Amino acid sequence: MDPQRRLFLRGRPAVKQAPPVPRPPWALAEAEFLTSCTRCDACIQACPEGILFKGDGGFPEVRFSRSGCTTCGRCVEVCQAHALLRNADQPPWDWRADIGPACLALKKVECRVCGEICDTAAIRFTPTLGSVSCPTLDATRCNGCGTCLAPCPTQAITLKMPTQ
Repeated sequence: MDPQRRLFLRGRPAVKQAPPVPRPPWALAEAEFLTSCTRCDACIQACPEGILFKGDGGFPEVRFSRSGCTTCGRCVEVCQAHALLRNADQPPWDWRADIGPACLALKKVECRVCGEICDTAAIRFTPTLGSVSCPTLDATRCNGCGTCLAPCPTQAITLKMPTQ
């Protein structure tokens, strides 16, 4: 079902462009995913990190409130409908981390938790003489795993599509 129609049926006004729903890693394009996914919950049950949940319409969604994705691929392995297809040349998602103004380091409070937990070293802290080190994000290294979201004490990190 069209997400705009679902919003209308729930009494919410349709928006021009709804933000993309975070799907499991290596999900097909949204329209293909919605057509292919059987909503069997196999990917949700197979996820060792517990980040996949039944979302709107029963389709699996990713929530990084507790942890990030290790890109183990178990969700892809159990997907009988082939709505998830792992491609070694393709990152699991198109989105990238974005550090917002609520970041403690940007407010001159020492915090490096996101940089310490980032396995790909996409978030680094540049030393600054006489001040707190500030984070810099290397979008080419970020794989969108969401590991940096949950431990951020101010929820200053979000995931955005490159065009947002």
